[in-house]
Amino acid sequence: MTDSAMNGQAVDRVWKRYLGWTTVSLLVAFLINNFLNIYFGFERLSSLFTGFSYTGSITLFIYIAFIALGMWYVNSSVNESYRDQAKKLHGFNVYFLRGCFFAVLFIGCIDFFLALLRSIDVLKLLVGETTSRALGLGNVVGPYIHVPLIVLGFIVANFSKTLGWTWLALLIVFAELVIVISRYLFSYEQSFMADLVRYWYAALFLFASAYTLYDEGHVRVDVVYAGLSEKVKAYVNAWGSYILGVVTMVVIVLIGFNGKTSIINSPLLVFEITNQGINGMFIKYQMAMFLGIFGVTMMVQFIVQFFDSIADINGEPGKRDTSIQLGH
Repeated sequence: MTDSAMNGQAVDRVWKRYLGWTTVSLLVAFLINNFLNIYFGFERLSSLFTGFSYTGSITLFIYIAFIALGMWYVNSSVNESYRDQAKKLHGFNVYFLRGCFFAVLFIGCIDFFLALLRSIDVLKLLVGETTSRALGLGNVVGPYIHVPLIVLGFIVANFSKTLGWTWLALLIVFAELVIVISRYLFSYEQSFMADLVRYWYAALFLFASAYTLYDEGHVRVDVVYAGLSEKVKAYVNAWGSYILGVVTMVVIVLIGFNGKTSIINSPLLVFEITNQGINGMFIKYQMAMFLGIFGVTMMVQFIVQFFDSIADINGEPGKRDTSIQLGH
């Protein structure tokens, strides 16, 4: 084989990695810049088109730095298979989603308990009038109670290797049962009870979607796919994942995080609570963020599927049999 042919094969082997990891790098840079924009007032990248901006230049530097980091990683791991690259990305996604599970579990229980104490007017007897009044404000409960619980969730996720979505589904059923018993046996119902169910339902469906994609548990509208050869299926999965899946998630992320007044950033900025006020749980801003987490984790998972499908095209060993996992 000539040197030019070998170089051509090497380029063909690597450029898809550049595509996948550059996409991930741009996603991370975008999220960091979004955080700096809404909480520290940094100018967005578009500000550089109208003139020089110090914070806009920092934004540009972050994008360039993360693109360079992604390219460096591709070059330093060129001997790894696409399958190994997919496993690394999936491993991070699983850890992140596991952390989200524990976070919503802890926040749901604590916030429910606080809402219950507020509703029966007991909280001020336990912590005093001043603290009780502070715990009725979303911009106090959010940063001083929810954020530490989120950190705790990710710490616990580092030691627990179970994903936990089955347990969350069971907790939702239990919460619904409590509402039914409370409503029909004791004629007692408060808005925070329904808030807990909606909170956990949203987490279950939006967070577990990426893992369901990994196990091919989503409904596939099959017209001609089943009759294709394995290699053609791999091509369909690879470019379908990127062109349709990644691009769709990019739209969700860009619209959701589009400035301080966007549908995700606006509630996050003020730790928005429900219209029920102190009678509800203070988790409305988190439920807005759930959509962003869905877009981010699904985008990463589509890159995982892209890498896995390229591995199938290249005939790499280690292909998973999802039909066994799904009980088919």
